[in-house]
Amino acid sequence: MSQSRLSPEPFDRVAPHLVDVAMGRAAADLVVRNACWVNVHSGEIIAATDIAVKAGRFAYCGPDAAHTIGEGTRVVDAAGRYVMPGLCDAHMHVESGMVTVTEFCRAVIPHGTTSMFIDPHEIANVLGLPGVKLMHDEALEQPVNVWVQMPSCVPSAPGLEEGGAVLGPADVAEAMGWPAIIGLGEVMNFPGVAANDATMVGEIAATRRAGKTVGGHYASPDLGRAFHGYVAGGPEDDHEGTRMEDAAARVRQGMKAMLRLGSAWYDVAAQVRAITEMGLESRHFILCTDDCHSGTLVREGHMDRVVRHAISRGLKPMTAIQMATINTAEHFKLEREIGSVTPGRRADFLIVSDLTELTIDEVYGRGVRLAASGKLEADMPAYAYPASAKATVKLGRPLTPEDFRVAAPAGAGGTAKVRVIGVVENQAPTKALTATIRVVDGVAMPDAASDICRIALVERHRAGGEVVNGFVSGFGYRGRCAMASTVAHDSHHMIVVGTSEADMALAANRLGEVGGGVTFFADSEERALIEMPIAGLMSDERAEIVAAKADRLIAAMRDAGCTLNNAYMQHSLLALVVIPSLRISDKGIVDVETFELVDLFL
Repeated sequence: MSQSRLSPEPFDRVAPHLVDVAMGRAAADLVVRNACWVNVHSGEIIAATDIAVKAGRFAYCGPDAAHTIGEGTRVVDAAGRYVMPGLCDAHMHVESGMVTVTEFCRAVIPHGTTSMFIDPHEIANVLGLPGVKLMHDEALEQPVNVWVQMPSCVPSAPGLEEGGAVLGPADVAEAMGWPAIIGLGEVMNFPGVAANDATMVGEIAATRRAGKTVGGHYASPDLGRAFHGYVAGGPEDDHEGTRMEDAAARVRQGMKAMLRLGSAWYDVAAQVRAITEMGLESRHFILCTDDCHSGTLVREGHMDRVVRHAISRGLKPMTAIQMATINTAEHFKLEREIGSVTPGRRADFLIVSDLTELTIDEVYGRGVRLAASGKLEADMPAYAYPASAKATVKLGRPLTPEDFRVAAPAGAGGTAKVRVIGVVENQAPTKALTATIRVVDGVAMPDAASDICRIALVERHRAGGEVVNGFVSGFGYRGRCAMASTVAHDSHHMIVVGTSEADMALAANRLGEVGGGVTFFADSEERALIEMPIAGLMSDERAEIVAAKADRLIAAMRDAGCTLNNAYMQHSLLALVVIPSLRISDKGIVDVETFELVDLFL
């Protein structure tokens, strides 16, 4: 494992060389001339600027760098284009891209992302601390900066689910000594923090003792006493806000409001009004993606997409850029390393021809050009995961259609009243719905006319063969179909949604055969398959190949009547028992408003 891949030479070692370059006593490795300098510290765009780089760090930013140019210096003419810091994603999960860290970086570097703060709590829920270490070590090998937040809630809601691993304060304390660990991942157990749960208190304390940042996740609209108790417990940021008042409340309490635009989460527009309408200080707001699947990365972009969107919602380009660069760096105590084009910082920068549209012409990491004109130039060899990270889908037995039938209560008659998980398009929360459905031969039936189909959670960590059944609304499926996924935040069992018990069984068993992933069946035929053999969460193929398979998945879902934007992402969160209102887990139906298991039948 090489520390030098994580960062350039430490500042104290190269500072004398940076001084020599700035003074003209030594030659720079790279000089960019005639640039419009996007200075995120002063909020200015300074024309006719030259920028010199030495040993992977900025040495000089000023009106004329001729004195830094020597025989071996590479000179790039910006020709009046903008030079701005590389983009930072403050909170994200690599696993949501369906690919490895290396493949994720390969996909996002051409879009200008040079720093990522990843929370690998998906693999942690399957493989525990060894899984986190695998992704941590892969992060060290990248040509851009990938810092890791130690997962805090494994499982995310003790007592309401049981995943493949359990982590606690001792694990957090151990991980804080690893070189790429930057802090604690999103603390999702917000009731636990407010109740002084010993595990949450211990993990936060271990992180604070290490001098690192505590990530937050307060997924409740209640801004009363519970919110104040959560903030007092130590989380320093939050990305779960969906309203203007959510962003304002967090900033007023000293937190950083992280506004996310992922593949399925569109939370920037409402919250950015806290800046554009309320006039709150923008330096306490940060942009992030949280979850982006491979199709979004390959075709729409990454943090460049988020910045463009924020600008389109009324932010000045400089403000939006600050929210994706220096604001993030300061939050993670890295402002001396990244986040700006200024002396001493890592030479991670973009050459941009249109600032409002964020047209990225060239991407540099540590002074080396990594991409140009949207094409990757960096040499990024594939990273091999060991056999221990695979073969994690353990069903225990073949599943049958009978496993997906819901027996009605005795004496139910011809109808029964049930709880229904209601999908909310483009948001993580669900609705807690109720419906009266038919009972046929003692079996509660889905209702296509009312857009109610079956949902099942199949236990896949302990080979116990257990299946929990329920009902879900919002996918719009018609005919006989089913989709199964071993990406099932956060415990990552298997979620199966469908109209046909037979297709649900076929889909579930197919994922058992291939070691995990996502598949869609219609009329007993496989219409799409994305194999994800690494922990049942990530493919070992290239991002563009995974994106093509994801396209086939989306097409199959649409052919079956589903018109939801990024319905796969909605599907994968239906077991996330830390976001209201109604979810499914391996223990049953969960009311996330009260954090209690509830009966399916009313």
